[in-house]
Amino acid sequence: MSGRRRRLLPRSKRARVTLGAVVVLLAAAVLAGYLYERHRTGNIYHPHARFVPQPAPTLPKHGPDRFAWPLYGYTKNHTRYFPAPARVHPPFRRLWVHNAHSLLEFPPVIYGERIFQLADDAVLSAINKRTGHTFWSRPLGRLSASCPAVTASTVFVTILSSGQADDPGRAVALNSRTGAIRWSRPLPSPSESSPLIDGNRLFFGSQNGIVYALDARTGDVLWTYHSDGAVKASPTLSGGVLYFGDYSGHVQAVSEQSGRRLWLSSSEGALLGSGTFYSTAAVVYGRVFLGNTDGRVYAYDASTGRLDWATQTGAYVYASPAVTDAPGLGPTIYLGSYSGRFYAIDARSGRISWQFDAHGRISGSATIIGRTVYFADLGQHRTYGLGISTGRVLFEMDTGAFDPVISDGKNIYLTGYTGLYGLAPR
Repeated sequence: MSGRRRRLLPRSKRARVTLGAVVVLLAAAVLAGYLYERHRTGNIYHPHARFVPQPAPTLPKHGPDRFAWPLYGYTKNHTRYFPAPARVHPPFRRLWVHNAHSLLEFPPVIYGERIFQLADDAVLSAINKRTGHTFWSRPLGRLSASCPAVTASTVFVTILSSGQADDPGRAVALNSRTGAIRWSRPLPSPSESSPLIDGNRLFFGSQNGIVYALDARTGDVLWTYHSDGAVKASPTLSGGVLYFGDYSGHVQAVSEQSGRRLWLSSSEGALLGSGTFYSTAAVVYGRVFLGNTDGRVYAYDASTGRLDWATQTGAYVYASPAVTDAPGLGPTIYLGSYSGRFYAIDARSGRISWQFDAHGRISGSATIIGRTVYFADLGQHRTYGLGISTGRVLFEMDTGAFDPVISDGKNIYLTGYTGLYGLAPR
């Protein structure tokens, strides 16, 4: 049998050719992945999406002695905006400091002359807002990471670790005057969702994805909603509807009365799945605003769940948005990113109006007091106050890491790394 003999490359040369092909394929895969990821996590704008103008909130008519900052974010729709009088403005002088001897990750709430703060060691304290002295203090578990909710007679908290293996989480109601426990409900999963109170109903989420509606008077379960991922945010209430994101990358709207799902939307986030929602939603202008760990800030239509826009910040967004109608800018969202930058974003279009470089990761949420927006830098442990229209620095303090400031319309109360500070305008 005759024929031409096939010429073979030397083994070492064949190996180099094979390796080169693999490198080319890997490079192509990396490029494809980058383009796919950029498409999925880049900016998205829908310029003709529905936008509902709303008037700015006004200052409560009663004075500081009867004032209430009752829950996380001040209002049930969690816009994190307080229309303080013009006199509540930097610079400030220190009135007092209260040392919690533990990390303070979330801000307190106020009712009358009492401030209620839950430290990360699960100790709840009632503090005199005039002097910083402690009325009472009660340990409720081993670990917490949430903000209380308070009414005229009761303060409500959720616990991340109760110290009990059979019921790691817990929801607790206490007498706000004495600290005596009214009721305590064990949970099968930890909870770091700041409770929302509306009438006689208490709402919060948990790490196993269950959102609870409890009777605030008794702790009895009224209904539960099962999400596909952990719900760490505080549910947000607007128009009889609760809005929240979860760790499966979904945002949902459910009926306040029944817990029935009204709509479900995804984040369209990271390459191998959606990003996660830790951020508490702000609901205003007919939209739902919240941040995501895929680096984007999202705006959804509150009625349908349709995505209106998404703006990329370059790193995780754990922060909850603060929203107001800023002079010269119009409706604007304020929040920071793990990129170290703090953003003012047009609420209508999603375009960035201005940004401020804090030179360190921003994990906690901002709060707007009057015409100043306050946020803390986790990387530098520093609190800033910026002009809402300009981004100009109006206030700085060498403490703070997460959610820094609340107010009663007379003073501000700043949550530092382990201490709470009472500050009065000079």
